[in-house]
Parts: sequence; structure tokens; C-alpha cells
Amino acid sequence: MTRGQKVGRWAGRRLARRLGKSVPIVGTAVAVAYLAHSVRRKGLFGGLAHTALDALPIVGAVKNGIELFTDDWFPDRPPEAASGRRTCGA
Repeated sequence: MTRGQKVGRWAGRRLARRLGKSVPIVGTAVAVAYLAHSVRRKGLFGGLAHTALDALPIVGAVKNGIELFTDDWFPDRPPEAASGRRTCGA
């Protein structure tokens, strides 16, 4: 193995370690960015609980993994048919 290959592997491991440390911070930032959207879809309590669980690094990953095979833990509110507001799909 040449010196350049050793330096390349060392740099790759160092970069992977740095990126691995930033993953929980990025995941929390994404969850908080979708807070308003979740509250609109699920209501105040459901949206806050959904975002709070998603913001926790390990808990959010487990919750989302379980929700792949089951239904949402915090279901969406029923659409309001009587209101004059249009939804995204209408």
C-alpha cells in the first residue's frame, strides 16, 4: 500500500467520523423544520408529539421504522369538508 493510499484511507475515516457526529443534529433540524406542517396536519398535540419524537435521534429512527410497517402513531386530522379552504390535492 502506498503512502497516498494510506493518507486517503485515513482522510476517509476522519471524514466519516465527522459526518457521523453531525447526523443527529441534521435530523433534529429537519424535524423542527417540519413542525408547522405536522401541526397543521395532525393538530397541536399530535403535531408537537410527532415532531418531538422525530427530533430525538434514536427514538425518532425507531418510531419511523415501526411506522413503515404500521399506521401513524399520531393520525392526521379528518379533512374539514364544510370549510371554504382548498387542500393541496383539490
